[in-house]
Amino acid sequence: MSDHLGDLEEAAAVRAFWERLGLPGLVDVHTHFMPKQVLDKVWAYFDSAGPLTGLEWPITYREEEDRRVALLEGFGVRAFTSMLYPHKPGMAEWLNGWAAGFAARTPRCLHTATLYPEPGVERYVREAVESGARVFKSHLQVGAYDPNDPLLDPAWGLLAEARVPVVMHCGSGPAPGKYTGPEPVGRLLARHPRLPLIVAHMGMPEYTDFLDLAGRYEEVRLDTTMAFTDFSERFSPFPPSEGGRLADLGDRVLLGTDFPNIPYPYVHQLEALERLAGRLGLGDDWLRAVCYRNGAHLFL
Repeated sequence: MSDHLGDLEEAAAVRAFWERLGLPGLVDVHTHFMPKQVLDKVWAYFDSAGPLTGLEWPITYREEEDRRVALLEGFGVRAFTSMLYPHKPGMAEWLNGWAAGFAARTPRCLHTATLYPEPGVERYVREAVESGARVFKSHLQVGAYDPNDPLLDPAWGLLAEARVPVVMHCGSGPAPGKYTGPEPVGRLLARHPRLPLIVAHMGMPEYTDFLDLAGRYEEVRLDTTMAFTDFSERFSPFPPSEGGRLADLGDRVLLGTDFPNIPYPYVHQLEALERLAGRLGLGDDWLRAVCYRNGAHLFL
């Protein structure tokens, strides 16, 4: 019973946030749902403070799938994603099949897909798009691949033409990978300037460089996942000098949270955004755009 009351209290706090702003709810472009055996391995990795994190990282929402869906619905999240990603060949197409089924049985989940540089990637990306995929996930750190791999080029072109956004973990936080950072992404965008790219985690820690790319390419957006929170500010603080650019790009910043794999309550991401908006003078209209309008424009 106490857990249930905790859920109710947190749901009330989340709802109070968006109701105060006069919003109909939230759009969260960065939430994780994946096959149980894959998610169990992800959680085990976080539990071990693995080399890609090197941090104590307790999972706040270590719940069964249906309970996690119910939590988001209780928070008033109108649309969310099932971000999932392969770390080896032969995995992406299987994940896409699972994600299609998950979206079919989960009305508020956007049909999500992923990709990997391997023979057949153009085919299964095309099949996912034709079957209704609304958003893709690319994880350059975990997948350890170059986004400029020639095998991926037709897939990027296809996604650009279909105007299907790609949420890409391409920043070098919490630990750098061989192909993370702004340089590989800059080369990708030079070839595919119309690719709808959503830079996960605001590009942490290379915030400025990824804001530069968003200023250069109008189809580049950034999600707030874990940025500005107490947890991330300890090791990767957002530079206050970039507040003006957050205002200028206010129509291209999207709410993301990393639910359920976060080491704090969901509401803290919202409180961190509200704190940032107050500190930098961004205002409530910026918050409305980030937390709902920008995501609704893309996906609802």
